[in-house]
Amino acid sequence: MPTAISQPSILTEAPRTSAVFPAWFARTQETAWTSFQQTAAPKRGDEPWRFSSLKELDFSATTRAEFLGEASELIQRSKGLEQFSAKFVFVNDGFSLAINHLPKGVICMPLAEALLSHSELVEQYFMRHPATLGSKKFTDLHTAHLSNGMFIHVPAGVVIEHPIEIFHWVQGQHQATFPHTLIVAGENAQVRVIETFQSINERDATWTIAVNDLIAEKGANLQYSVVQALNAESKIISVNASEISASAVATSFQLHIGAAWARSESICRLLGEESRSYMFAVSVPSHDQEYDLRTFQHHVSPGAYSDLLYKNSLYDESRTIFSGLISVDEGAHRTDAYQTCRNLLMSNACEANSMPGLEINADDVKCSHGSTSSQISEEEIFYLRARGIHSDTARQLIARGFSIEVISRLDHEASEAYILRMLDEKFATLKS
Repeated sequence: MPTAISQPSILTEAPRTSAVFPAWFARTQETAWTSFQQTAAPKRGDEPWRFSSLKELDFSATTRAEFLGEASELIQRSKGLEQFSAKFVFVNDGFSLAINHLPKGVICMPLAEALLSHSELVEQYFMRHPATLGSKKFTDLHTAHLSNGMFIHVPAGVVIEHPIEIFHWVQGQHQATFPHTLIVAGENAQVRVIETFQSINERDATWTIAVNDLIAEKGANLQYSVVQALNAESKIISVNASEISASAVATSFQLHIGAAWARSESICRLLGEESRSYMFAVSVPSHDQEYDLRTFQHHVSPGAYSDLLYKNSLYDESRTIFSGLISVDEGAHRTDAYQTCRNLLMSNACEANSMPGLEINADDVKCSHGSTSSQISEEEIFYLRARGIHSDTARQLIARGFSIEVISRLDHEASEAYILRMLDEKFATLKS
């Protein structure tokens, strides 16, 4: 067990950029820290935080996570796909393992290394768009304290056959990590990435503030999936921003099964004709977990397509918030955009809040948005019981099938199998 070292709160002392990092990164961190100090904290009445439990945003006793050193056991626990192109394991933001079978020319390495060896390339793509859904203060905090993460750059025309896996393990009472994932798929390139967040033990209340930048250049196909499986004491804020050029496809998928409180902000920007965005999520909160999911489908260019499907299965006294906006800029004609959130209420005490929205400033568009909340009907239960299935098992099967509709949209058997395995681990802990 590592010896704890007293550290200042992440709120009160400016972080120190490593002297080996480039000057532009040091300036970026200094600017972010100043902005963090000047930006007001969310308060009751702020529309981007409507329905959120703001009491969860307490960082007063939180310090930077300490690197734990030996990680052989965690490397063994980092079991995802049988076939992968690369695997990376991080422990409290410290890099612990790399297995790399990638084609020549692909850059895939910890961000701390990329800042040294590919500084200009990282600078070109690093956090090009500000957070717009309410968490600017926390993305500033992330940027100020950022020390590591992943940088993936797939050159034009390169197709990576199997997914790249990234595992993040966290530990330390009231300690925070700030992982950053930057993925660039060059023109006509293809890549899949699966990122998993897990706790080392079940007792430590940790904070994670994660930012992911996904950039799909002309004709590229980029698929990013994240599994959030932190322990029931931890909290996480994640901001996912996609930038999609002409004829490119970007798919983002989220599975939320862990953490006491989680907020996710997902933004897609469609910047070229025939660009396509797919945004999927499955959430299964239980006990008093709260998942706050905010989305923004931003149609900048004409002739683009976006589709969002979020599904929540709520147990016990859990809560979800969904707030989504489709925004069509002036001149973005022939937009085709869809947004759907569906909530399956597995108890009488759970609470699902949904706020879908449209903002259209162009002609000749097809846009739809909607949300539904419902319980399992007695007819569905009766149908399965008549076939010898116990009522509790029947309810779980229905909830599982409800989620599988989203997972199957990934259209990649190995990724779907891993995500379903993690989902089944959650279902195994639940009582209908």
